[in-house]
Amino acid sequence: MGYAYRLAGECRIKLEEFDPGDDAGLKRKEAEKKTAGFIGELIELQELLYAVRSQSVLVVLQGRDTSGKDGTIRHVVGPLNSQSCTVAAFKVPTAEELAHDFLWRIHAHTPPTGHIKIFNRSHYEDVLVVRVHELVPEEVWRRRYEHINAFERLLADSATIILKFFLHISKDEQKRRLLERENNPIKAWKLSVADWKERERWDDYTAAYEDVLSRCSTKYAPWFIVPADKKWFRDLAVAETLRDALMPFRERWLEKLEEIGREKRQELEAYHRSRNHSE
Repeated sequence: MGYAYRLAGECRIKLEEFDPGDDAGLKRKEAEKKTAGFIGELIELQELLYAVRSQSVLVVLQGRDTSGKDGTIRHVVGPLNSQSCTVAAFKVPTAEELAHDFLWRIHAHTPPTGHIKIFNRSHYEDVLVVRVHELVPEEVWRRRYEHINAFERLLADSATIILKFFLHISKDEQKRRLLERENNPIKAWKLSVADWKERERWDDYTAAYEDVLSRCSTKYAPWFIVPADKKWFRDLAVAETLRDALMPFRERWLEKLEEIGREKRQELEAYHRSRNHSE
């Protein structure tokens, strides 16, 4: 079993059964050493993914305010090559986006083959925020679970490896981080009354997330619950899960890369022979 909890799907999830403060008995230095090792392997795997260009990777990061989406991107994804690893952050939909179906703006940002795309928030906002704030009728957002599963199945059938992470933070830890943000001038730009107002809807968001995790974790697009009270353990869990998801493809990618290399060498040899004959 990895450090993140992989959800099997087709079962009712209760977040109270998962400890957001879990650290698997590790010390911080030990965890950071492991994380660095996983990231080193991810760097090689990303290079192979980009060179072969037969698959793509979509990473979805969801979580309450202060759960660490930005921090995860900075520490786990930051060391990767930005040429083929990019981030899409989804804010409040624009007027143009609202004029289309809710997945229209999402599909435009899915990764092409050879690339990794990180979603900082995602299409799941349309069954989370939209539900909690009653922005559309219940009969509308309830149908969206089925739409989301079908959309992710389409991506998986199109050779996209999908990994979805719920960064699970406790209410006490969220309060501590919000207060820390208020007292830190470097993080002052993140201050928002809306964060405290959203916190008042904690139970509503819990119910919404439990439905998402219960209804939208599939074999082809699994959800992982990541204990996120300790930032260093959060990073370890995400890095390990990414490494474990890509490592099974390594040998296949290496074989394909060798095949590509042979074809390139043959092209070069043919070119040099033609040049020698003409000189």
